Amino acid sequence: MPRLLLIAFLTWIITSQVLVAQDENSLTKDSSYQEGVPKGEIVGPIEWKSKIFPGTVRNYWLYVPKQYQQDKPACVFIVQDGLNRAKGWNLPQVLDNLIHKKEIPIQIGIFITPGVVPAPNDKSQPRFNRSFEYDGLGDRYARFLIEEIIPEVKKDYNLSDHPNDRMIGGASSGAICAFTAAWERPDQFRRVLSTIGTYVGLRGGDSYPVLIRKFEPKPLRVFLQDGSADLNLYGGEWFNANQSMLSALKFSNYEVNHAWGSGGHNSKHSAAIMPDILRWLWSDYPEPIKTGSTAGRRTDLLIPGEDWQEVSSGHRFTEGPVANDAGELFFTDIPKGMIYKLDATGKQSVFAEKSPGVNGLTFGPDGKLYACQNGNKQIVRYAMDGSMEVVCKNVESNDLVILNNGSGYFTDHNNKKVWHFTPEGEASIVDVGIARPNGVVTTPDQSFLILSDTESRFTYSFRIGPEGKLFDKQELGHLHLPDGSTRSGSDGMAVDTEGRIYVTTSVGLQILDQLGRVHCILNKPQAAWLSNVTFGGKDFNTLYVTIGDKVFKRKIKATGVQPWKAPVTPSKPNL
Repeated sequence: MPRLLLIAFLTWIITSQVLVAQDENSLTKDSSYQEGVPKGEIVGPIEWKSKIFPGTVRNYWLYVPKQYQQDKPACVFIVQDGLNRAKGWNLPQVLDNLIHKKEIPIQIGIFITPGVVPAPNDKSQPRFNRSFEYDGLGDRYARFLIEEIIPEVKKDYNLSDHPNDRMIGGASSGAICAFTAAWERPDQFRRVLSTIGTYVGLRGGDSYPVLIRKFEPKPLRVFLQDGSADLNLYGGEWFNANQSMLSALKFSNYEVNHAWGSGGHNSKHSAAIMPDILRWLWSDYPEPIKTGSTAGRRTDLLIPGEDWQEVSSGHRFTEGPVANDAGELFFTDIPKGMIYKLDATGKQSVFAEKSPGVNGLTFGPDGKLYACQNGNKQIVRYAMDGSMEVVCKNVESNDLVILNNGSGYFTDHNNKKVWHFTPEGEASIVDVGIARPNGVVTTPDQSFLILSDTESRFTYSFRIGPEGKLFDKQELGHLHLPDGSTRSGSDGMAVDTEGRIYVTTSVGLQILDQLGRVHCILNKPQAAWLSNVTFGGKDFNTLYVTIGDKVFKRKIKATGVQPWKAPVTPSKPNL
């Protein structure tokens, strides 16, 4: 049966089963022990003391199917809230039956409880870590599984390392915990089982429907279950929140399925349909989970099949990417004091060395390469033969931009200053007070100057006036922050012909419209500081980013603007 027809058929089966289960809460025979079906072994409890969650103690149990063979890597199914949750879903019986019928692959279950910090005496309460570990966003819990639990289990069992072979699930707070682990680390987990999930305002989970609509889609398959009588508390209404999750996942074209019922905050409904849920989550296995798409979004910039490609590595800290008309990319390695060039074929060479602390780069209308040479407290420019001259002396600089008239601006984040300078090197302070002014670009028509502030969640906009003076300062771009942080980590920026601003941040490359609203967030190509971005390539439709020790590129459906050329008038934005 073709894949799409199979999924549609399974969806119909699940929907039909839900209608019966909601009336009777009845279990099918797949949730009961069957004669002749080999029984898996439950191992545990096994105590674990975590380093990632200091002071916590917890237990976990293993389900090991009779069909497991040590010489063959087994799939993995991680369930939050331990053996009690697994028994509430009748998982040992369900797994026995479905594995026996070869409707799901052989898999080892890891049923793990949340951590508890023991009470210091018998008159005190312990610290219960469940909400902190489960409801919180970020990658902490995923790292706990990846760095502590899975390696420990692998000492005795042969577990597959492939993310397509790993499923993670839970109920209530355990559900959002499972989704968060897969969302943060799709390189480790790609199948998500979520029942009565707490995607509400407990610890930021209410932001997920928005993030799913904005982030570049990930390779995940998600099943959502909830009932209309679920909780309605201070943090939100659970049923509405789960429906918002479904809508967002559909919007971004994820592999998603759901079952809505009329029940409350319990596992009766999910237990009744668990066999069909697992069949759907493992359907087509071992075919890989597909990645969603941005098709249908207002800002659809991604090209199917185009992803980040590494173009340079082996550096210490890369920065300052900028491209010329010939398709050559220039970038810096700050600790080495080097400027590198990648020609149109991708061949790398050293353009300039002994340039201490060299950071941001840009071209000017004179065809020369301007650089923030902060180690020598000066702005310099290079002719294409590598010869250098000093433009501005005794200034600290981080990044810079030059306009069509030859004048420019640079940021001094150590002293919270923004400077204007002329081609002759006359420099003057035009703004003071932004916590850490960093990246700097102009709008395509060169009417406004845009600055990033590493320490806050906003970018700033200034109207450019006569003699380079700045007016009408305003917080404009509203950026998304990493969980647990008040700073965006925003750094370098670029602009395209539609006036969209591309900002490198801690959570990824955030793309804002002219009004400062984030429409899209591209994933970082590696886990490192995303320092800067520019457009390059033959048609100026390729993004280049500097991140940690590497440089990456990616073609998108947009055309970049070179600010040192004639102004470009973008289309009027959708207000």
